[in-house]
Amino acid sequence: MIRTTTRRGFASLLALMPVLAHARAAEGWSAIEAEARGQTVYFNAWAGSPQVNAYLAWAGEELKTRFGITLVHVKLADTAEAVRRVRDEVKAAAPGSADLIWINGENFRVMKQEQLLFGPFTEDLPNFALVDVEGKPTTRIDFAEATEGLESPWGMAQLTFFADGARLATPPMSVMELLDLAKNQPGRISYPAPPDFHGTTFLKQVLAETMADRALLPVSITKEEFLTASAPLFQFLDTLHPHLWREGRQFPQSQAQVTQMVADGELLLGLTFNPNEPANLVATGTMPASTIAWQNEGGTIGNTHFVAIPVNARASAAAQVTANFLLSPQAQARKADLAVWGDPTVLDLERLTPEQRALFKANDAPGAVSRPARTIPEPHGSWVPLIEAQWLERYGA
Repeated sequence: MIRTTTRRGFASLLALMPVLAHARAAEGWSAIEAEARGQTVYFNAWAGSPQVNAYLAWAGEELKTRFGITLVHVKLADTAEAVRRVRDEVKAAAPGSADLIWINGENFRVMKQEQLLFGPFTEDLPNFALVDVEGKPTTRIDFAEATEGLESPWGMAQLTFFADGARLATPPMSVMELLDLAKNQPGRISYPAPPDFHGTTFLKQVLAETMADRALLPVSITKEEFLTASAPLFQFLDTLHPHLWREGRQFPQSQAQVTQMVADGELLLGLTFNPNEPANLVATGTMPASTIAWQNEGGTIGNTHFVAIPVNARASAAAQVTANFLLSPQAQARKADLAVWGDPTVLDLERLTPEQRALFKANDAPGAVSRPARTIPEPHGSWVPLIEAQWLERYGA
């Protein structure tokens, strides 16, 4: 006799399905953790900051203690080094030398298009449930490229301006107000020359605030389309440059140089892509306690930086456990601590327990951003070489 399922029994089965799915996911993750134990993760990551290097050393100690994973920081000057190496290894069918890469932007787009990435894996990480995907949409979109689970968010970045409030009591809250300030204070404003990353980001900010149709930003663009869409950007720069430091005929070569010029009083304001850097500058004595930091009222360019696993990684299980640990409240809170690194978290603090939220220190130190603005996502990667080439053609000489 064939027994049929009653309506009540079917409803009970439906109610059990999420529980069963969670149990299967937990069982699968336990298997990944078991496989990861004893593995070595070669983490290819930029090494240009002592704070970052020290943080990764701490993470390595935690991974060894908690999961039996050895973390080796392969120190990079440029992430493109790792991308080229993975490409060459895959072509040669050689064993992978990278298990995890700190990545975003063009490097991610290239690896995704060339199918050089392991995954999708990100949304299967247990700690991904804590990520603020609604409030921080760039945790799923990388320079207008959908991540599709191929990279795990690690930290946030957003264009932020700073100044000594004793010299600049009222900061400009838009690029148009910045133009007015430059006219009133000739020679006291500048920005790094592209292709310095911060200089290019400043140009993206001006583009976003002056262009007629911001909906074009996430779209791949041709040179002809670019010349039309970017006309307001270069009209603005033509007006701004005569009022800049050295009348816009010369530009600082780096963001660090701009920062030093602000600290010395030569320039009125600086810029950074880490909202916590101005507070760090105060803490280290580079900038005075009267330092103020702000983001333009209409929002500023921002993005998320990620970690990704190459398709030929030898320790993909341990790389997943590492990515999950880097998303843990403990690791994210330590990374956000101004005394450690000051890199903003990708987590939604409202999703954390009171004990987890308490790990995050209140950022009310001198130099902290008092009123964070919304993030304007990065334009599509096709915009960047066009912006930089046009800037160099017009102003590089």
